[in-house]
Amino acid sequence: MSAEAFIIVYNKALDLVSRREHSRHELMQKLDKRYPNTTPIIEDVLDKLETNKILDDERFAEMYLNSRARKGFGPKKIEMELHSKKVDSFFISNAVEAYESWLENAQRELKKKFKDQKPTDYQSKMKQKQFLFTRGFSSPIIDKIL
Repeated sequence: MSAEAFIIVYNKALDLVSRREHSRHELMQKLDKRYPNTTPIIEDVLDKLETNKILDDERFAEMYLNSRARKGFGPKKIEMELHSKKVDSFFISNAVEAYESWLENAQRELKKKFKDQKPTDYQSKMKQKQFLFTRGFSSPIIDKIL
């Protein structure tokens, strides 16, 4: 029964990973929800996927960061999201440092939201700063573009 269960769980894991990248923790949660009380089998499946380079948290961090950055989110917000998905901090920091377009992304989001309106007073400047801050951009990036 164990070999059959391994094959079933492995095939489901392949099915999930073929659709999009997953972190190890994320895939563990999905498989555990679908196949409760099979944690040791799921762990073996995840180990095999990692050995075969099908499941890779470093690649997941890069892909996730690129996807979220294209949608206009800043490094701080993306870091928090990756931490919540239990991705290793080393992989997160490498992905954030490798991405080079944070300044351009912040400018694009500001332009999209405020239509090239330069802040005329303190209140409008704070409104734009707060917008970028909630999108996950850091203070140095915000200060450079405002």
